[in-house]
Amino acid sequence: MQTISHLSVLVHDQARKYGDREALVYKDFGGEEWKSCSWNLFSQTVKTVSNAMLNLGVRVQENIGIFSQNSVQYLYCDFGAWGVRAVTIPFYATCSEQQIEFMVNDARVRFLFVGEQEQYDKAHRVFSLCDTLERIIIFDRNVRKSPHDPNSLYFDDFLKLGENLPRQTEVEALYGQANPVDLANILYTSGTTGNSKGVMLSHGQYNAALIANGKSVDVSDRDRVLDFLPFAHIFEKGWALLSISVGATLIVNTYPQEVQKSMRETHPTSMSAVPRFWEKVYAGVQEQIESSHPVQRKIFRNALAVGRKHNVEYVMRGKRPPLALHLEYKIINKTIFSLVRKELGLENPNIFPTAGATVSSHVEEFVHSIGINMVVGYGLTESLATVSCDRSDEPVTIGSVGRPLDGVEVKISEDGEVLLKGPTITRGYYNRDDLNEQVFDSEGYFRTGDAGYMKDGELFLTERIKDLFKTSNGKYIAPQMIEAKLLVDRYIDQIAIVADRRKFVSALIIPEYRLLEEYAREHGISFKCREELCASPEIYEMMKDRIDTLQQQLAHYEQIKRFTLLPNHFNMERGELTNTLKMKRRVINENYSAEIDKMYEE
Repeated sequence: MQTISHLSVLVHDQARKYGDREALVYKDFGGEEWKSCSWNLFSQTVKTVSNAMLNLGVRVQENIGIFSQNSVQYLYCDFGAWGVRAVTIPFYATCSEQQIEFMVNDARVRFLFVGEQEQYDKAHRVFSLCDTLERIIIFDRNVRKSPHDPNSLYFDDFLKLGENLPRQTEVEALYGQANPVDLANILYTSGTTGNSKGVMLSHGQYNAALIANGKSVDVSDRDRVLDFLPFAHIFEKGWALLSISVGATLIVNTYPQEVQKSMRETHPTSMSAVPRFWEKVYAGVQEQIESSHPVQRKIFRNALAVGRKHNVEYVMRGKRPPLALHLEYKIINKTIFSLVRKELGLENPNIFPTAGATVSSHVEEFVHSIGINMVVGYGLTESLATVSCDRSDEPVTIGSVGRPLDGVEVKISEDGEVLLKGPTITRGYYNRDDLNEQVFDSEGYFRTGDAGYMKDGELFLTERIKDLFKTSNGKYIAPQMIEAKLLVDRYIDQIAIVADRRKFVSALIIPEYRLLEEYAREHGISFKCREELCASPEIYEMMKDRIDTLQQQLAHYEQIKRFTLLPNHFNMERGELTNTLKMKRRVINENYSAEIDKMYEE
């Protein structure tokens, strides 16, 4: 049963309920061994952090920065700060020095917690540029501090400030004063169009979100939940807090690139993810199918057809499958799909919430077909994650983003924009009164910037209004929809559609270099480097055939007429991606202006 408590005391209430039962599974920074933390130890450490923060001088509703990868220390700091009514500001572990400087100064941060060497080095370099910054507290004891740094201390030394809970009486008094209006977080959005905006999230919003999601999502204290997305992302933060509220065991994955290894080692039953994760899984399985013996290929494709009919056409639509189909699926599920799930480390899958971008219908159908319950949803930082999601007790339509949570009002404006109102919606942006006047309409609805429509109780998104391109022929293009269709191809890793004020649609494509190199060798295509590989006419024709097949269902004016294969990934260092790996289209267009212009030469 879900425990609904103010976040300042949630972990302590769960410790009274679950005691020495396992709460957290984690690795130390750079470690190889999985360790375990009980609910009692979790609670005790959080209390120690709260006491240490008071001894450090943390004040009520003061802003505290956390600049780190996922870790147990991250969780201790969040809950420890909430215990003394402070506000935590999560910074992505990949933030640049300029971003850190902006956020620390904007939020007037005095105390900044950092993870490993990279985060410490950046924080130390901007220290003199941040007037308010007083202390850097370092999670990883292996970090080498600068010899000219008197302002930093290691986390274990910080904990000594709270040993034996010297100020617990004051902490408990603050528990009693905690209220729904207090801010819990300021989450700076990743800023695809300029400086980050600090979204204010209150304890009341979290309370409403936990109640509403608890009614919609079937996660319980029987689950092992892997935290793979950054805690700085509202989707992961909200999902982790929901899991804690129901007593699930949290598996803390520190390094995103190790997620599949972590899955195989820890066997989670649930995990939130973005569509790109499942696109990679889909592409990997498709690659195995293509390289298998023709007989095996036929067997697996038949299995997928049965899985799709059983799970997508019947179960997801709330219908009972015919007995013969159900029996056939049970056999296939035990003999074939169970092996696929075991390879992923998902022997006992429960639910897998997925959001953050458009989910390809091919990928969604595939994941459900192999017996993994992908729960597609939609949300924003400003809505404290979930606006809508698939529900197990209601029919689910491939392509929708589910049904609105209880308490969330969804209205579609005259021009098709999705508008929101309810107890989970932010009251605005920190220090941005000018912007707050623009993002709410006259009735108090929040403007999402997403276009969509409601049908039979489900929400469907059509495009991101700000990303909508208009060709020079007056046709509107939704780039994310086209990109989602093409990203299912195993030879495509990243893609950026180009069309705004152009005669036709083109694309910049980052191929899967390893697969492309294998294809070239198998077909006798010579190349000395990636540049030569991407410039090969034979490779271009092969990719063109694959793209033309995938875009057959697009309108003629939406189809890609020309594309360029790029020899390097889009990356954050060149400003082309945000910390959540969303493309900054303006920067990409500037960085690749020569390649783009060449595609439009007569």
